Amino acid sequence: MNILKVTDPEFTNYGRIIEGYEEEKKEIMEALNLNTPVPEGTDYVAEEKALQELPASEKITNTLFGGSPMQFGWCNGHNTKLNCLEYHRSSEINLGTEDFILLLAKREEIVDYKLDSKKVKAFLVPKGVMVEVYATSLHYAPCQASKDKGFRVLIGLPKGTNVGKPEYVAANQEDKLLTATNKWLLAHEDSKEAKEGAWIGITGENIDIVKDI
Repeated sequence: MNILKVTDPEFTNYGRIIEGYEEEKKEIMEALNLNTPVPEGTDYVAEEKALQELPASEKITNTLFGGSPMQFGWCNGHNTKLNCLEYHRSSEINLGTEDFILLLAKREEIVDYKLDSKKVKAFLVPKGVMVEVYATSLHYAPCQASKDKGFRVLIGLPKGTNVGKPEYVAANQEDKLLTATNKWLLAHEDSKEAKEGAWIGITGENIDIVKDI
């Protein structure tokens, strides 16, 4: 798979590089390194106290999200597969302590609640570069950028995202994709999530970039 960089013009269809915040990024990366593990698989924590209480987090909340309440968590580990794609009704902020790769597609490429994995593109995010992934972008767990090194990635989202699941009666097909608060999920049939009952919405190959890194 061709791995582009977030500096490539193609990335502007999916997100943007956030300029500035040099001291804040340094503070967040230090907290990630000190307080979060790198498991053999992947692990996700929606809100991490050690990140939430940083002065950097308060500043980012008051600017990037215009003062709307945010949560600062992480997704760490080792991963080379697509498995699923999700979207939110909001942007997501990512920042890694190491280089990492995002597998992304666009919501408008979903047809009848299915997406061909050929539509997915890979983007390398360098260590220390903060990016905004737009609400219109499909994404999931980051991938490692090298065979022998995992990743630690900040996940900044509106407060309450991915925490619990609202009670509802599905009024349409999209409602059936809702798997957590502010989280709509498409799973590949080979994924653990599909076996647990998630909507099988990714067709084609379950992308694995292990040979490309």
